[in-house]
Amino acid sequence: MKLLIANRGEIALRIQKTARRMSIPVVAVYSHHDRDAQHVLQAGEAVLLPGENLSETYLNIEAVIAAAKKTGANAIHPGYGFLSENPLFSEACEREGITFVGPSAASVRAMGNKIAAREAAVKLGVPVTTGVTGAPDYLLANYDKVGFPMLIKAAAGGGGKGMRIVRTPGELGQALENTSREALNYFGDGTVYIEQFIEGPRHIEFQVLGDKHGNMVHLFERECSAQRRHQKIIEEAPSPALTPEVRKKMGESAVLLASSIGYYSAGTIEFLVDKDLNYYFLEMNTRIQVEHPVTELTTGVDLVEEQIRIANGEKLRFKQSGLVQKGHAIECRIYAEDPFNNFMPSPGKIHLYREPAGQHIRVDSMEIKGKGVIHSAFDPMIGKLITRGETREDARGLMIHALSQFVVQGIQTNIPFLSGLVQHDSFIRNAITTRYIDDELDHLIGHVKTLKASVDPRIPLLAGLLESLKIKDEKKDSVWQTIGYWRNLPEPKLRLDGQEHQLNFISITPGKIKIRENNALTEALLREDDSASYLILDGLSYSFHACADEKGVITVNNCGFQFQFERADMARPEHVDVFNAGELQTDLSKIVSPMPGKVIKVNVPEGEKVYKGQVLLVVEAMKMENNVLSPADGLIKRLYVKEGDTVDGSALLVNLDTTS
Repeated sequence: MKLLIANRGEIALRIQKTARRMSIPVVAVYSHHDRDAQHVLQAGEAVLLPGENLSETYLNIEAVIAAAKKTGANAIHPGYGFLSENPLFSEACEREGITFVGPSAASVRAMGNKIAAREAAVKLGVPVTTGVTGAPDYLLANYDKVGFPMLIKAAAGGGGKGMRIVRTPGELGQALENTSREALNYFGDGTVYIEQFIEGPRHIEFQVLGDKHGNMVHLFERECSAQRRHQKIIEEAPSPALTPEVRKKMGESAVLLASSIGYYSAGTIEFLVDKDLNYYFLEMNTRIQVEHPVTELTTGVDLVEEQIRIANGEKLRFKQSGLVQKGHAIECRIYAEDPFNNFMPSPGKIHLYREPAGQHIRVDSMEIKGKGVIHSAFDPMIGKLITRGETREDARGLMIHALSQFVVQGIQTNIPFLSGLVQHDSFIRNAITTRYIDDELDHLIGHVKTLKASVDPRIPLLAGLLESLKIKDEKKDSVWQTIGYWRNLPEPKLRLDGQEHQLNFISITPGKIKIRENNALTEALLREDDSASYLILDGLSYSFHACADEKGVITVNNCGFQFQFERADMARPEHVDVFNAGELQTDLSKIVSPMPGKVIKVNVPEGEKVYKGQVLLVVEAMKMENNVLSPADGLIKRLYVKEGDTVDGSALLVNLDTTS
């Protein structure tokens, strides 16, 4: 076998690892954005997919097949997302004599589409919720069959893309239009599905694995209720909510559903579970899942290896009776987004990247080497952090430590939010449902801020100062040039996260600072090794990572949080620190893009009067739609963009006349 991986980023690298262990040659494909990505550099061969858009590159069936033929690859693994659940892709592979490492096209059609999957479940007696599918116009005329509240989904895909909860008829039209557009953009099919919404459910899924000889097993469940905007962010196995009896029953239902369509390869049966542990079939994902590592770490089964063996026609190597869950695993998805700014996507350049390591810590990621770029054209997930323990509490404790050692500087990430969540009482007590994070978001953000505020500010202050004093071997600057004009002043002004701080300095030299506190002398020392820097303060050692950006601001990572350190004497360009979509605090008339992305909708023409908070444009970044709001009442004086334009972060979008 020679295997082409029709994907990118962390999942492409994950598949490569198993392929190399099995001595299978690997071919990568890539768009020009990914030219220097690790999944390209680590592959034996790599083929460029020409084009700008996903439809021209990673969603282009003809281009991917051509890459396989060009390199002599006789098998293709689709990973997840992109073409993984497109039956036309697996059929194209079959026509060309290429082995598709996944299920048959017939199985994808039967279970990959939510409507067909529900019909199969009903015939088998597996509980389902009420639902209707169709184009937006049809659903507007037939929504009464479902009632409110309802859940709107893309019929042809998963991953929470385009999913919305609608509680009143007045919200329905716009929600259907938005979901249909997102579904078309991401899955190539704008069909929408609406179903009865169950209040306060859990999301629990079962991993199934079948071969081409009729054998089928499940590898138990994953708890996926920790979601934000219907996107999973923390998964774990086993589910701490299920009883052995319910687990057995749900596993049997999963195997029954998958077996009924002759399914083979890895797949996932997803259920909603209410407070009384009644379960309802939700959908089947006919691919490897993002969260598959927690199953691997609790069953000892390499799911990618089993997919490859099944594709080669081998029988399953184990029976249901031989499968057991051992220990507990938790996975956190690391996203490029700002939890303190409404989780706005945060693409851009990474100045410093470090992954945690150690026993029972696993990282599936893009494997960024020190520095890198997160591009706005792709999903915002940087990678996945997984920990394992003998108990849930063991895995949770290790996760807290591992998150504190995960460093991504230059962009914003959800790492501090994840750290706060796994330390929150609601997670500890297993009291999280699919709506919990959205409903309690303000409280959770406050909890994260409280945890950050509990960090002794001297640690990031002194760490940042010591970092600024470091003399690089390659530089010939004197120490006096490095430490600035205040070298003889006892109390230089420092800023931490925008707040001024003053310390009484006795002496300042590279690697050592002496300060006076409460009439006592305190010494701070800097030590470094290959893995981190260390601040020695009051006889205690504190690990940290620090790096200066192009503006001279030093970001210090400590205890899982980031602190922005600035010295008042260090000249740097003026810049806007934080602003909301459509709001630039210095000039309300100039409305700018909140991040790099693509303008997918312009709601207003030039000359139209608008009100504060009105949605003027929609900018898509990292597969998420972001509304650009009017910061004030006014008149649209000029539009600088049109639908389809690609914009940089802070690009001028609209000139608003606020005097009219």
